Formats: sequence, structure tokens, C-alpha cells
Amino acid sequence: MKSLRLILGDQLSPDITALNGADKARDVLLMVEVAEEAAYAPHHKQKLAFIFAAMRHYAAERRAEGLTVDYVTLEDAANTGSFTGEVARAIARHQPDALIVTEPSEWRVEQMIRNWAGVDVVIREDDRFFCTRGEFNAWATGRNSYRMEFFYREMRKKTGLLMDGKNPRGGEWNYDSENRKPPPKGLKPAPAPRFAPDAITRAVLDMVARKFARNFGDLETFGWATTRLDALNALDHFITHALQHFGDYQDAMVEGEPFLWHAVISPYLNAGLLSPREVCAAAEKADAPLNAIEGFIRQIIGWREYVRGLYWLKMPDYAATNHLNAHRKLPWFYWSGETEMNCLAQAISDTKRNAYAHHIQRLMVTGNFALLAGLEPREVEEWYLAVYVDAYDWVELPNTHGMVLFADGGLLASKPYAASGAYINRMSNYCKGCRYDVKQKLGPDACPFNYLYWDFLIRNEEKLKGNMRLAMPYMNLGRMKDDDREAIVREAARFFDKL
Repeated sequence: MKSLRLILGDQLSPDITALNGADKARDVLLMVEVAEEAAYAPHHKQKLAFIFAAMRHYAAERRAEGLTVDYVTLEDAANTGSFTGEVARAIARHQPDALIVTEPSEWRVEQMIRNWAGVDVVIREDDRFFCTRGEFNAWATGRNSYRMEFFYREMRKKTGLLMDGKNPRGGEWNYDSENRKPPPKGLKPAPAPRFAPDAITRAVLDMVARKFARNFGDLETFGWATTRLDALNALDHFITHALQHFGDYQDAMVEGEPFLWHAVISPYLNAGLLSPREVCAAAEKADAPLNAIEGFIRQIIGWREYVRGLYWLKMPDYAATNHLNAHRKLPWFYWSGETEMNCLAQAISDTKRNAYAHHIQRLMVTGNFALLAGLEPREVEEWYLAVYVDAYDWVELPNTHGMVLFADGGLLASKPYAASGAYINRMSNYCKGCRYDVKQKLGPDACPFNYLYWDFLIRNEEKLKGNMRLAMPYMNLGRMKDDDREAIVREAARFFDKL
């Protein structure tokens, strides 16, 4: 029996289930670069370059192992531009008895695969995750809410990570309260590893520069690992040089320091160059404080697994919700970075240079503004999907729709993550270089986040005042004089008119 083994661009794991039992003498590994995938969102140039370069390196590694690889490049004259078209051409070329593929990470791709004809299609489970789709559905059944913390504890018990028998190591499940320190003075992070492009990657960079010249982002600063070996080196660098401070300062933001003590390995995890199991095992054995190790492992076996489970539980209807009735257009400065609000300018310029920003920049700067301003969820979600090198629909959509925008009405997050300028000032040095005054509440020099925060609470009072985690802000709002409320609404309206 001859099989065609299809490997998608985020399935670059040497032990991916689609390759299990492959016969080197008969089977063919199919990989395709298609315009349809490159253009369904206006992807950052570095994101496209990373994926295509990593795919080409993966194909070369599998050939070196003796597998037959049929690789179709984007610039192949016969390329149809779609998965469906390229699979049909490959079936005609190789005449396989079956096409074998690991279940895709995105709902729309799975629907596409299930409609393929002309050959027996076998979809295998993706065992790179700790929790299967079926296991998450079983966990979610009968629950009124899906809180990550409870799911995370189940994952700790299942995996045995940071467990002493039946008890969590150190006596606590979660050390997040120790992981919120502002940026320290004089403590410099070790530079994040960057990798010089080899010949394969340089060819991809040239191709992206030609074909996607108008896409967002810089190519000149590209330094991503595009091989498994370099991804492993990036992991080792984090464990050795950054994990010890990651816990304390994971929420900090510093101008000119886009990476700080973050692992910056999410692109490699989400594309398959690293496995969650090996990453968590390395962290668990590290010589680092428990709050750092636990906080890092929680992001992987807790949050990452949780959003994936919720995505498959609720798709395709999940993306259509808009609980706060937000419809304002995405401002152009999200693409240009040209804004007098320094925190936004810094986060967006980091994103433009690196196709990366860490989770607090995403949630509490660009995301916080989008929430307070009532930006249209679909436009915000397209932006997040496009600009970050680690963004795929399964991980981007729940994080943006639920965590950032509260568009699902609290299905994912227990409250909207809304904040005034005081939070940004506490966790960063951005406000020192801003034309606005973070201490002022109203007026032309006031930090817009200050009055937009209260305008957000006023605008959404009927929907949010019953949220127990917002009891204190609404208590303070209730004490506010009518004149002060009206002044906030007027100030916000003037800001939005200019926006």
C-alpha cells in the first residue's frame, strides 16, 4: 500500500503522527507552499519567511533520513495556489492508495481536508499536545464556566509536572502573585539568541521581499531559528540565561528591550520545531526559582492547552460573538506605529521590527486600547493573526476574542482586562517618554488611557456592573458626580473624533 503523507506548515515535528509507519521505499511526503495560506491574512513578512524557511529545512532533514519528499515551492509555475489543488496534483502524480495527515490546528483547514475526494483520507490525532480534543470536551461537559486555573490543575495531575505525589510542589498550584514585579533598574537581560540566515533561509527572505513587498513588517532584522537544532539552542539559552528572572519580571515592559527574560520560543512550539513535553521537562529540571518555573510551565500546559481546547470546543460559532457590541474601525496606527501614545508606539514598533511582542504588550497595551476603544473584534483579530510570528487561528482567536476583547462575554476570561494609564506606568518605563501625562485624568495633555478606562466602564455599565471582579471600579464609578462622568464621556468623544 502506497501512502501520500501530507505535512502542514505548523507540523514540522520529526515524530509527527502523519509519518508514523512511513515506508521509505514506497511512501511520499508532500509539502506545499500555497498562495491561499500566505494571503488569507496580511501576514508579517517575517512570519511568512519563518514558516517557509522552516518548511524547506524540514524537507531537507527528512530527505537526509531517506524519505521521498515532494516539495512544491510558492514560485513553482505549476502551483495552483491552494491546498486542495496541490493535493489533487500530487495524487495524480503519485497515485497513492491513501493520503495521511495529522489533524490540522485550524478549523477551516480541517473542513477543507474533510471535503477532499479522489483518495482515502486518513486524519490522525495530533499527539503533540498534552490534552486531546476529546479529553478537553469531557472536562468541559457539564461546567457552567471554563476557568483555566481548574483545567491547569488537572493537567498538572495528569502530567506529573511540578508534583510531589498528589500535591503541588511548594504547596501552591499557582505563584502568579509573585510574578508581577515592575522592571528593575540596572538589571540587564541576556540578549535573546538570534540566528544568522543560511542559504535556504536567505533564498526565502529574497522570495518574500519580492512577492510580499507591501506586507507589514521589516525583513532586515530577521533572526528566527528555522531548524530544529537552532530552536533547541534557543530553548537552552532561555533555560540557562533567562528563566531565573522570567517569573519575577514576566509582566514588565522596557523601552528598547522587546524580549527581556521571555523564552521567545512560541514560534518554534507552534510550528512544531520544539515539543511542549521537552520544553516543560527542561524547565522543570532548571536551576531557577519555583515561581519562575511554575509560571513558565503554566503558560504551556495550562494556557496554551486551554485555549486550544476551547477553540475546538466552540468553533465555528465562537468567532461571531460580539458581547460588548464593539464596532469602531481599527485605527491606522496599528499598522504604521505613528501615535503620540508612547506605549502603543513602542509595542507596535517592536512588532514591526521583530514580528513579536510579549504577552503583556499584547494584552495590556495594544489589547487594552482595543478593548477600551471598542474596536471591531474581526479587525483586531485579523491584526493579531497577521503581525505575530507565532500566531495561528487556534491560539490567536481565543486569546484575542476572549482574553483581550471580552467579545465572548466571559466564556474564557472572568473579567475584561481593562486598565488605565496607571497600570502601564507601574509595569513599564514607557510613560516617561510620552507626550501625555499619565498623572492627568482629563484635558489635552492627559493620558488617553485614563479617561478611556472610565468611559469604557460607563459605556458598558449595564453588561458589566454585575461582574464581581469589577465590583470595586463600579463602586468608585457610582460615587462619581454626574458632572465628572459627563466630562469623561465628552473627553473620550473628542478623542474618538480625532482617532
